[in-house]
Amino acid sequence: MMTFAFYLFAVCACVAGFMVVIGRNPVHSVLWLILTFMASAGLFVLQGAEFVAMLLIVVYVGAVAVLFLFVVMMLDVDFAKLKGELARYLPLGLIIGLVLLAQLGVVFSGWNSAETAEAARAAPIMDGVHNTLGLSQLIYDRYVLAFQLAGLVLLVAMIGAIVLTMRHRKDIKRQNVLQQMWRDPAKTMEMKDVKPGQGL
Repeated sequence: MMTFAFYLFAVCACVAGFMVVIGRNPVHSVLWLILTFMASAGLFVLQGAEFVAMLLIVVYVGAVAVLFLFVVMMLDVDFAKLKGELARYLPLGLIIGLVLLAQLGVVFSGWNSAETAEAARAAPIMDGVHNTLGLSQLIYDRYVLAFQLAGLVLLVAMIGAIVLTMRHRKDIKRQNVLQQMWRDPAKTMEMKDVKPGQGL
């Protein structure tokens, strides 16, 4: 049963990942991406990493993939123009893909596993420690600097995405806090002498 579940999740992850790449509709690609994350979470559960599987579902499926879906559905994207650009750069993309496949073939053809590789893959967690506790001990104790640097990289990427997508339109009113603070009250208000029976 475990072997059947492993192959089921593995095939689902590979097929869904392939459909993400070749999908013509971005909404469908995001939905295939969600299926890829779910299948990968199933593989993590089979390996005994339940905490990582739940993180994959909560963070990537519940936040990142849904955010991608909202962005793709809310943006006014001209798909015909995108397809035209894709056809324009298709030969260059095929050449780059063939070069990458050739490099991977060269790397894996001379691949030799060391005798100590299997022991090195095992996480240095004491026996009898729960999965979540052992992972937290590794992240926040031994690899705390790498964890903080990874968070800093994500913060810089988020700020960069916000800066690149920010648009200033003249036909949209925006709040300017400094301009509001520097307003002169004498120039802001104007007294009108309205006589009886006269409208404004």
